[in-house]
Amino acid sequence: MSSTAQASAEDVKGGPISTAIGWLERIPYSLIALIARGAAFAVFWFSGRQKLDDWAGTLYLFETDFSKVPLLPPHIAAYMAVGLELGGAVLIAVGLGTRLVALAYLGMIAVIQIFVFPQAWPTHIQWVAFLLLLLARGPGSISLDALICRLVARRQR
Repeated sequence: MSSTAQASAEDVKGGPISTAIGWLERIPYSLIALIARGAAFAVFWFSGRQKLDDWAGTLYLFETDFSKVPLLPPHIAAYMAVGLELGGAVLIAVGLGTRLVALAYLGMIAVIQIFVFPQAWPTHIQWVAFLLLLLARGPGSISLDALICRLVARRQR
C-alpha cells in the first residue's frame, strides 16, 4: 500500500474524519426530531395562517388551482386544508399524534404534488424529508407522545 493510501485509510479509521463522524453520531435523536418538528410546524402553521388571513383569496385558489383535486368540493377542501395545517402544526409542535399527523401531511403533499402543483417538487421533497423522519422514527423523547408512553409503561408495572 502506498504511503498516500495508507494515510487516507488511517484518516478514515482514527483520524479527523472519523472523529467528526463520531461527534455527529452523538447528536441525540430527540434534538434532531425536535428540529424536524419545528420545521413542520413552521411550514404548515404559516401556510394555514396565510390562508386564514385572506379567506376570500383562499376560496378562490381552491376554486381555480385546487379544483383539479378529485372527489372534494373546493370549499370543503379549503376547510380541510386549513384545519390540517393549523391543527396538525400545533400537534406536531408539542409531539402529540406525531406519526399520524406526519402521515396526513404526506398524504396532503402527495395530492398537491400530483394534482395541483407538479412543478413544486423541489419544495415538497424537503417537506417529505423531515416528515418521513418523523413518521419512521417518531417525535423523540421531548414530546407528549413520549411522555404518554412513559406514563402508560409506568402504570403497567
